[in-house]
Order: sequence, then structure tokens, then C-alpha cells
Amino acid sequence: MEKQVRMTHSKFALPAPCPEKESLRQRPLMSPEMAGDVEAIFEVLANDTRLRLLHEVARCGEVCVSDLAAALEMKPQAISNQLQRLADKGIVGARRNGNNVHYRIVDNCVLILLERGLCLVEETKRRSP
Repeated sequence: MEKQVRMTHSKFALPAPCPEKESLRQRPLMSPEMAGDVEAIFEVLANDTRLRLLHEVARCGEVCVSDLAAALEMKPQAISNQLQRLADKGIVGARRNGNNVHYRIVDNCVLILLERGLCLVEETKRRSP
């Protein structure tokens, strides 16, 4: 039996598109400080629960903690703790509506990273013997 989960579908602002940037080949070698900043972002993203949370937020556009907890079959407090880590890095934003806090992804770069990560996994598995 498939579990039904109530999702919050409200009108929300989509993340701004990534600004035009130079390609990796055109950029100068990143500084140690910049490499550390990128590492910190990847450290936050390198967690299966946070990746699943981000995927669900991306699927819904905006979703409250209780709906995320139901979708991931976790306790709301555990979800809130993980969302706080993402919010601390500016990956997700929140708005309060009464007793509920609704989360959304604030930058399309995150969506691109998720899509590229899923694509890479699928293609790697497809090529594996």
C-alpha cells in the first residue's frame, strides 16, 4: 500500500537563475580560501538525509517540516536539525506561516547540483558491467 503524504503547494518565488559566469577553463585557479568555501558547501551536501530533504523540497517547491518528516519517515525535530545546517549555509530559506515553517531552495545552483549528481549516478550505473 502506497503511503499518502499531504504536501504544501503554495505560490512561491522560484530561485533566481544562476548568474552568467566564466567557464571553469576560463577561471583562474581557485584560491585556497575559495577551495575551502567550496569544500564547506560539499560537506553540508555530503549527507544522504540532507540530499533527500533537498530533493523533496525541489519536488514540492516549498514544504513545511511536518510534510518533510512524513515524506522521509523521520521525526520533525530531526528534519529541523538537518534543515538548520542547510539554512546556515544559505542553501534553503524559510518563512513562517502560523505554527508552520516552510522551506524552499534559494538558489538554482543547488537544483543544478542535484540534477548533475543524480545524472552522474545514473550514468555511472548504466555504464557499469
